[in-house]
Amino acid sequence: MCISVLFWLVASLSIGAESRKPNVLFIAIDDLANALGCYGDPVAKTPHMDRLAASGVRFDRAYNQIPLCNPSRASLMTGRRPDATQVYDLDRHFREALPDVVTLPQLFKKNGWFTARVGKIYHYDVPKGIGTDGLDDKPSWNQVINPKGRDVLEEDKITNPIPEKPVSAALSWLAAEGADDEQTDGMIASEAIKLLELHRDKPFFLGVGFFRPHTPYVAPKKYFDMYPLESMRQPYAPPDDRADIPVPAFAHNNPIPNYGLDELTCRKAMQAYHACVSFVDAQVGRLLYALARLKLADNTIVVLWSDHGYHLGEHNGVWQKRTLFEEGARAPLIIRAPMAKGNGQECCRIVEFVDIFPTVAEFAALPLPPGLHGQSLLPLLNDPLMDWDGAAITQILRPADDRLPQQVMGRSIRIERWRYTEWNDGKEGVELYDHAIDPLEFHNLAREPDSEAKAVMQQLRRRFGGNASPNPPASPVNPKRL
Repeated sequence: MCISVLFWLVASLSIGAESRKPNVLFIAIDDLANALGCYGDPVAKTPHMDRLAASGVRFDRAYNQIPLCNPSRASLMTGRRPDATQVYDLDRHFREALPDVVTLPQLFKKNGWFTARVGKIYHYDVPKGIGTDGLDDKPSWNQVINPKGRDVLEEDKITNPIPEKPVSAALSWLAAEGADDEQTDGMIASEAIKLLELHRDKPFFLGVGFFRPHTPYVAPKKYFDMYPLESMRQPYAPPDDRADIPVPAFAHNNPIPNYGLDELTCRKAMQAYHACVSFVDAQVGRLLYALARLKLADNTIVVLWSDHGYHLGEHNGVWQKRTLFEEGARAPLIIRAPMAKGNGQECCRIVEFVDIFPTVAEFAALPLPPGLHGQSLLPLLNDPLMDWDGAAITQILRPADDRLPQQVMGRSIRIERWRYTEWNDGKEGVELYDHAIDPLEFHNLAREPDSEAKAVMQQLRRRFGGNASPNPPASPVNPKRL
């Protein structure tokens, strides 16, 4: 660590007349699209996340390691890439491959912090897992709280335009009656605030995990009213956008554009999604106000993240997650660290979610466990514009189905200008996008590459190193849960 960063780190831990251990408020939002709210969508209304971004560092180019809930969270919480956790589906627990790994909250717990979880930090099936421990990790926490609201009890009221799919997988929604604190996410905020009040006088690591906007899109009706249906617009793509994209690039759970739904139904789903985003934003606001009211903000690092990106109809009808396009790989990340010189700025450097573990641990001056795959972002928190040769690697596993005769592993690497993606070591397709002129990834330059594209692909292929296997893993997976 350079001397200037070390000095800043020590200073940041000295609050008032005496030095004390910093708190951590670790906020997870399920399925939050990177383009929303403080990330540039003029439609979304997220004043509280905007306020957090304005007082911290917004990482505009942060990328998850695998765009699916369970494996992404396993990677983030252990600081290891998916090939190390061997988690690619929604069933496997990371401790099957890494029984002795020390998770981020577990590291804090071992060093004297009170650690607690409210809601979804590790994986849960939604909505059926709400109110249970889900696929939790007991060594991580001193206390866990699993609220269960009326959104679960009123599942029979949910509109599902794709009845062959469960509400958890369909573009389903409900404009609910009642108040925020009757919904699971409202209850999560209330319980988290109680824990802040109870443990304000000793160091804590508090994980607060909201379930929305994961499907089904359920939020109180007032949030739907914020988004008139006529204001919803599907994203633009050229009519032939899919012509140069390999088959595996499109997720197996969404092979048909827009699930075959008509334009009006898609706009209703988009309205419901935005309603859920604003509903969760309101709960984030409650947490931030409580932190200020309890005079904890000056000694608490706040980390807000979503497990992956999210599609809302891009590429002529791609929805939800499981893709290696920019919308699936890029995900929201805001870090507000006390006394960080970069607070209030946007950081456009390429960073990864495996960087979160060493960043938070180093901020608290904790020794890093061996085997972490990321790098600390403390230098960027101090200077978001500094030179940073970042590269982000994201991967996804496809099951064999009527489109693909065998399992296919996709891996993608993103640097400042380019995204390169290959499927089964390139045998099932290759993609190259130039973000300098094609930020929406409409033109696959790997289809008919010129000399520059060929050179870039060779360079980026080497940069994968040993960070993501080019082929399907030998470890067991449940094809129905990929």
